[in-house]
Amino acid sequence: MDSAGKSEFCLCQPPTADVLQQYPTLHLTVKLEDKAHGKELPHAAMDITKYVVEYREAAFLLGDYSTYRAQLTRRLRIVQKKLGRATPKNAKYAAKAPVTAADIASNIEFLHILLLTAERAWAQAMAMKALHSEDNADKNITGSTRQHIISRLHKAVQAAKEVVTLLSDSASGASQTDVLEARAYVYALAGAQEFEKQAEGIKTKGASPQRWDACLTNFAAARVLYGALYKATRKDLFKDVLAGTIDPSIRYAAYQNRIPRTVGVPAVAKKYFPKDEQLAKAVQEIDATALQEDEATASSSQITWRGRTANIVDAAIGQALVSISSAKQDLSSAPSTSPKDRANAYDTILIASQDAVDATRRAIEELEKEGVAEGDERMQDLRVTNLAVNYDLISWRIGRNRVLIGSDDGLTFAPNPPQKPRRPRKDGKEWTPREEPTGRKLARLRERTALYDAILQSIDSIKDLRGAARDTDFIAELDAQRAYFQALKCLNLSHAHAFQAAPKQALALCSRALSLSEKAGSLPESSSPSDGAVNLTVSRAQASTLSSTLQNLNSHYRGVVALSQLSSTSTPPSKSGNAAPVVERLNEYPASGHIDLQNLVTWPPKLKPVPVKPLFLDVAWNYVEYPGRAEKAEEAKAVEEEKTEAVQEEERPKVKKGWFSFGR
Repeated sequence: MDSAGKSEFCLCQPPTADVLQQYPTLHLTVKLEDKAHGKELPHAAMDITKYVVEYREAAFLLGDYSTYRAQLTRRLRIVQKKLGRATPKNAKYAAKAPVTAADIASNIEFLHILLLTAERAWAQAMAMKALHSEDNADKNITGSTRQHIISRLHKAVQAAKEVVTLLSDSASGASQTDVLEARAYVYALAGAQEFEKQAEGIKTKGASPQRWDACLTNFAAARVLYGALYKATRKDLFKDVLAGTIDPSIRYAAYQNRIPRTVGVPAVAKKYFPKDEQLAKAVQEIDATALQEDEATASSSQITWRGRTANIVDAAIGQALVSISSAKQDLSSAPSTSPKDRANAYDTILIASQDAVDATRRAIEELEKEGVAEGDERMQDLRVTNLAVNYDLISWRIGRNRVLIGSDDGLTFAPNPPQKPRRPRKDGKEWTPREEPTGRKLARLRERTALYDAILQSIDSIKDLRGAARDTDFIAELDAQRAYFQALKCLNLSHAHAFQAAPKQALALCSRALSLSEKAGSLPESSSPSDGAVNLTVSRAQASTLSSTLQNLNSHYRGVVALSQLSSTSTPPSKSGNAAPVVERLNEYPASGHIDLQNLVTWPPKLKPVPVKPLFLDVAWNYVEYPGRAEKAEEAKAVEEEKTEAVQEEERPKVKKGWFSFGR
């Protein structure tokens, strides 16, 4: 209790309804505080755009604008009852106190009341417009109906402006992002109001196109704000809002204002952005480049394809081409990982290429509706652009399939490394790695064949493009590229037959692939693969490598087929059990002229002694009689005996003659 008689509580969560009823006279200061560290936590995001868009999507899944309005009415009644602001039944209406910034800080439902009010008014205006379009599709909306629609939109704008005013107050606890979301919502509703004031209304003769400036200003502010919020938060929600309502409205208003189609929507938005320094400063705080001119978009005014340059007639095409260039740089600099990851990296450039194709088709359809002749320069430029962007789209699609096949386009078929079971053996020994089964090899070859078929179909679809058949050199290059991939398909099919022990079929397919590879050798010298990013382009070096590989493999299969034919026509093997294999009788010429190909070697090998050189020759010398050794032994024995006799004679004593050693 402070000196003023007010009690102040510091709660980790907002007070419940029971607490407020128990202490109705107490002034509560609610703070979100961390229990462990005692630090004040930041306020949660209000997510104004998310709140509005989710309600719209949920309602449109079930019905139309009238359904949406009924849902908003029920939800608004529930929120008012929850906050105690609803008028009871059979009671006289009493004006409620206006919502304040402190109310929003204490309970987010006060903000939802204002948003639901604005959305209900907007839904009512759109429901009346949709109803009139169904009943009187050939008539404009005039009179009281038009005024009623504009008044409902005006009410929605006023409710949204009140949201901006309250959130701008620091007492509301709103962040800068919340304020910008609210301002973008206001500008979007104001742009819709100005749009309805001009579209389908009664216009006096000689009305100036500048009457659309107010509509463009509001939608331009909404686009810049939503674009900056998307770059700051990277939420796809803001991107969907731009693509769904803002960009189409700016394009229509720019057309009515006689702005050339070559000027893109971003350029129009930056040109008509309001001259508000505070708003511009707030936008630049979250995105410094939001109001800067896009140099890349401005420079992409031409496209060159096969030596012909065409002007970019529509700005949407130029934006898509810029996106393709940036996506190509990202793809070239992507790290080299597994084939599936590299293939997934192609999604961005494929989406950008598809956007370019769609933009070109829409531009052509608009000129056709205007009755522009084919000889017109704009139509000619669009035809060249259409052929170029369609070719790029198919080319990148083929490049993705080539990445999935392998780095060498499937020229080699390496077996997968053997894998050991994860669980250890019960006896503690290691698992013996097993070779990849034939069934898995055939399954991988089947996947490759499906990718080759997709590539061949894509190349055929390029020939069907309008204007492609007139360029004979281009068609010849496509035929050479098609022969290259068809040869690779035949090569992989030959591998499959080889795994199934069918050498004749493998040889036939390999021979077919060799003839196709010779046709692929007619590729021009200028064809070279792009830096880091693989597409349809095939170089002459790749074609020559394929041809040399097929020649070697063709010789291999010929040898296998010849051996199989000799094996089928050779004489039956000898029935004697001791018939030696051919490898042990290479010095004998077969008398019958036929070789037993089923007895080339002993298989499975048997354990038998193999003659080797003695290890200890000095020991064996004492026990083995060799030729010439006997004579040398006798001579050595005689010499030894003479030496022995001489020694014995020297040692023998001399005998004296006569009696008692006296001589006679």
